[in-house]
Amino acid sequence: MPCGGHDVGMNVWVENGDILFYLSKSGMLDENNTLLKAGRFRLNIKGRPFDGKDFEQRLCLDDGAVYIKGKGINVRLWADVYQPKVFVEINSKQKTDATLSYESWRYRDRLVTKAECQQGSYKWNIPKDCTTFADSIKAAESSIAFWHKNRDYTVFDYTVTKEGLDEIKDELYNPIGSLKFGGRIDMPGFRFTGTSTGAYASTDFKAWKYSATAIKQTTISIGLYTNENEEKMLTAKSGLSAKKSKTFSSKWWHEFWQRSFIIAEGEGAKMARNYELFRYMLGCNAYGEYPTKFNGSLFTFDPVYADPKCPFTPDFRKWGGGTMTAQNQRLVYWPMLKSGDWDMMKAQFDTYLRMLPNATKRTKFYWGHDGASFSEQIENCGLPNPAEYGKHKPGDDPGMDRNAWLEYQWDTALEFCSMILQAHKYCGMNIRKYEPLIEQCLIFFDEHYQYIAKKLGVKPLTADGKLMLYPSSGCETYKMAYNPSSVIAALKTVTEQWGAASLASRIPDIPLRVIDGDTCIAPAIVWARIQNIETPQLYPVFPWRIYGMGRENLQIGRNTYLKDPHAVEMHSSKGWKQDNIWAACLGLTDEAFRLNKEKLADGPYRFPAFWDPGYDWAPDCNKGGASMIGLQEMLLQEKPDGEIILFPAWKKDINVKFRLKATGG
Repeated sequence: MPCGGHDVGMNVWVENGDILFYLSKSGMLDENNTLLKAGRFRLNIKGRPFDGKDFEQRLCLDDGAVYIKGKGINVRLWADVYQPKVFVEINSKQKTDATLSYESWRYRDRLVTKAECQQGSYKWNIPKDCTTFADSIKAAESSIAFWHKNRDYTVFDYTVTKEGLDEIKDELYNPIGSLKFGGRIDMPGFRFTGTSTGAYASTDFKAWKYSATAIKQTTISIGLYTNENEEKMLTAKSGLSAKKSKTFSSKWWHEFWQRSFIIAEGEGAKMARNYELFRYMLGCNAYGEYPTKFNGSLFTFDPVYADPKCPFTPDFRKWGGGTMTAQNQRLVYWPMLKSGDWDMMKAQFDTYLRMLPNATKRTKFYWGHDGASFSEQIENCGLPNPAEYGKHKPGDDPGMDRNAWLEYQWDTALEFCSMILQAHKYCGMNIRKYEPLIEQCLIFFDEHYQYIAKKLGVKPLTADGKLMLYPSSGCETYKMAYNPSSVIAALKTVTEQWGAASLASRIPDIPLRVIDGDTCIAPAIVWARIQNIETPQLYPVFPWRIYGMGRENLQIGRNTYLKDPHAVEMHSSKGWKQDNIWAACLGLTDEAFRLNKEKLADGPYRFPAFWDPGYDWAPDCNKGGASMIGLQEMLLQEKPDGEIILFPAWKKDINVKFRLKATGG
């Protein structure tokens, strides 16, 4: 089960009488941009007290801690909310002996095989000598330190060269070059006794063992660090004491659950419970440098248990560590508006802000105009993922991804711009530092499509003074599209929220079409092919809220959901699918309830909110985010004038109690 806080996550379980946990921290990215775990920890108590009928393992949401109870012994694990540090508190009725082992599979260099390529940013372009380099590990009498320092050459350098940006390389933001990260474990009462080797799941490891005799009470602490020197990692003991940490962190979690909640009965009970369990997982990375990743967050586990075809190290996940698939990532952060977790959104906003300089510099370098071009498969430096960027021939547009799924898709960044603007509307968040991000994202569409129009013809605008959004893309699905509805809806909504009247006057109308006599939203005016399984013609419903409950054009949105043959064919509750959200936003109660019930069903693992990989990786966090949004929309929506709509898609015979936020707090 998960346990965490600040920007730290643990997977905690009991196996063969031992307590084990993985430990992860936001931002621990190696040369390949793989998000590495800090390691695995194993606590053995003499007499195997966790084997018998007294055994109990419990996650207490109210204080964020995991409690493990055995015969005559209690262990409490928690992460501090205000610093990247975890504690393991042992209390025994009788004096007992214990062994704590730090287990690392990175005790040696490990070649990354082609089958493992998705864990980093090289993906299928992985070089033959791609290596996860060994950590430095130094044992002392009652402590051990471990750290990793990235070499000078990283996948960032490869990306810059492949994308033809060497000329401006020195100007570009590089988040992983020479990055240092690691941690220190302090074990009062324990003494170093030596090392051993072994294997767990699919991976060999080396263990550093520490033993204690005749202990009744002790607290082990593990501090994690990024961009600190080795000396600090070896000697650091700073931060709150365990006693203060327990008090302050428990208080934070208690207040966290007062921000918002959903409690339901009957058919809704499991939906509400799993909603809250997933929200806890999001809270574990409340203050990370990097946002909660859609593909497993901090809680990935041995990959062979997610997919038997992946017998790799615990560092593995599909879709990368420092790579962000923006269409997936956005779903993790939209629900934080209504849950009132606005402070947690800053990690996502700040990530885009850090990437902004590179996104504007590449635009100027490739095309000579202003604006920020953020691709769909984007690196944490702000450049397109080098594998997804594709192979370019002489004469190809170097700024465009040569990729059948990703070509001409730049609009996802507008969702994060809208989140920022709505965060201000919800809670008064000071968004001044994000204003250049919003401005540059809008400028890009205005200037780039006038630039393209003048390359293809003479006039930059249509006869009625509108932008020609061609070539464009409706998500990854409707390719080589002319005026896709999802992009137009994004521009209309963000320009209205931002107050960009001049640009708003140049945005074309959302295209419509008639199906069986009913008006529906069209995916675009025309398109060349269908490449994927998304339904961008419903994006004007969510996230852009131009069609829906409390709006005059509700029926057009419903027609699109119910009668568009592609939309109907794609209805699903799997992974990042959003039909549960659209059904709720359109007031289709039975459909919304069915889909959200499917989405919020227990996952296949012991912890109910650890969902299967879906289209990505386990635990599937974009499924969790989409599920949260869907349940929120069933209970609370707003009209354009701010009037609240209660229970717009909730069954009247199911009792529910909730607290959610609306604009104005």
